[in-house]
Amino acid sequence: MTEAHAVDDLISERLIPFPHPHFLSAGDLNPATARSLLDLADVFVDFNRQSSKALDLMHGRTVVNLFFENSTRTSSSFEIAAKRLGADVVTMPVGASSVKKGETLIDTAMTLNAMKPDILVIRHGASGAPALLSQKVGCAVVNAGDGRHEHPTQALLDLLSMRRAFGDVTSLTVAICGDIAHSRVARSNVILLSMLGCRVRLIGPPTLVPGDADRWGCEVFHDMKEGLKGCDVVMMLRLQLERMEGALIPSTREYFRFWGLDREKLSWAAPGAKVMHPGPMNRGVEIDSDVADDLSVSLIQDQVEMGVAARMAILASLSARLGDTA
Repeated sequence: MTEAHAVDDLISERLIPFPHPHFLSAGDLNPATARSLLDLADVFVDFNRQSSKALDLMHGRTVVNLFFENSTRTSSSFEIAAKRLGADVVTMPVGASSVKKGETLIDTAMTLNAMKPDILVIRHGASGAPALLSQKVGCAVVNAGDGRHEHPTQALLDLLSMRRAFGDVTSLTVAICGDIAHSRVARSNVILLSMLGCRVRLIGPPTLVPGDADRWGCEVFHDMKEGLKGCDVVMMLRLQLERMEGALIPSTREYFRFWGLDREKLSWAAPGAKVMHPGPMNRGVEIDSDVADDLSVSLIQDQVEMGVAARMAILASLSARLGDTA
């Protein structure tokens, strides 16, 4: 059997239609669906490491990337994922689009809908924008990040990174540290990690931890040393100064002193603990370069690689739900 046929067979075994018409929240998954997507993504990880990276799973499909907020890694990751599956991809630079001329989200949605895309990937600064869009279009909608609300594909790729590093994730203790209040990544990860049986801790200064965090089903710590004790994964979050209203921290220097991850703070976690960051990083603010760049502890580059595979799994699964209409 050729390598190509082996990959095709594995995909056929593991590909299941997505259980919902859209992927808007990590809560759209259940444990079985999440594991199935991770199993499929594992196939794509190995496939992406081959010299030839062309599949025809989505031949005839059109994927539109609509990013109302600047993005490099997420937009590129979705574009590469769709192209490797054989889809036609249109990435709309919103800065040069009609949106800048006053067109509303709904106007844009109706215009795009008339062009009959199959999947629309959207990032928007307003929480709930992808859900609103999904009610106005006749195609599948994927949430690539909406305000402070959610970033479900990031949570899936983070879980994939952890599973490949540790094997079984159900016994992991994961610390999510830093600017939790403004983080859509934190919210999606809490949902998905808790669903798969991980123990999740939230660590940050009181001004950057949501007031309702105790209702998220997580332990909340305001002391880094206490919170990191026994943690297998330390996920640092970017300090989102652009979303802050008022002075929530004294200075970035003081923030790093108490909350930035360096060698000393990492030593407070469990032996063999791994470091993650959804990117982009503020080096010297929430994480020290010495830790971020040490491949013996850092999974940050793995997260970027896993992002393409995880998004291939999502797009392929949504495409399978659409049936043979391409």
